[in-house]
Amino acid sequence: MRVDFEQLSQWVAPQSRVLDLGCGDGALLRHLIDTRGIQGMGVEIDNERITACIRNGVSVIEHNLDRGLHNFLDNSFDTVIMMQALQAMRRPDLLLEEMLRVGRECIIVFPNFGHWPARLSVALGGRMPVSTALPHQWYNTPNIHLCTVKDFEALCAEKGIRILHRVVLNQHDHSGALTNLLPNLFAATAVYHVSR
Repeated sequence: MRVDFEQLSQWVAPQSRVLDLGCGDGALLRHLIDTRGIQGMGVEIDNERITACIRNGVSVIEHNLDRGLHNFLDNSFDTVIMMQALQAMRRPDLLLEEMLRVGRECIIVFPNFGHWPARLSVALGGRMPVSTALPHQWYNTPNIHLCTVKDFEALCAEKGIRILHRVVLNQHDHSGALTNLLPNLFAATAVYHVSR
C-alpha cells in the first residue's frame, strides 16, 4: 500500500461522495470504495486508463480537465482529489478554484520542485531534474507548471484557501523530522488537504 493512499484515506469520510481528477487506473478510488465505503467517480482523459478503471469496477468519465469542471454542480462532492496532475494543468489556479466549487474539501498531491536534488540538478548540472517524482525529460514531460511547497502555500493564501492538513514525503515516501522541518528543501512530494 502506498503511503499517500493511507494518508488520503484518513482525510476522506466514510460513505462520502468523492471525485478523483486524473484518476489513472482507478486504484485510489477502488481503495477508498473498499476501505471507506465511498461513492466515487473518476475523471480521466487517457483511453487505456479509462479501460483500466472500468476493469477495476470504478465509475469514470472522459474529460479534459483543462476545460474546467463545468459538468459538475456546486458542492456535488464531499471531497475532490487530484494526485500528481495539478502541475500538468494549463491553469492550476483556476482548476483549484473549480475543485473547491464542486467539493467541500480537496486533496492535492504534487511533486515539490524545490526538493534539494532538483535544485542541485539545475544549479550544478545545468539541466532539468529527472527523478522518481519527476521521471520525464524536459521535452516529453506532462508537467508544465511545476511548483514548490512555498509556491502552493502562497497560492492558497492568495485565494483564501484554508490548509487543513499537510504531509510532506521524502524520496522514500516517508515523512521524517528533517522533511517536516524544512519541507521546501527536503520534501519530494507534498500532500495537502484544503477547503474554503
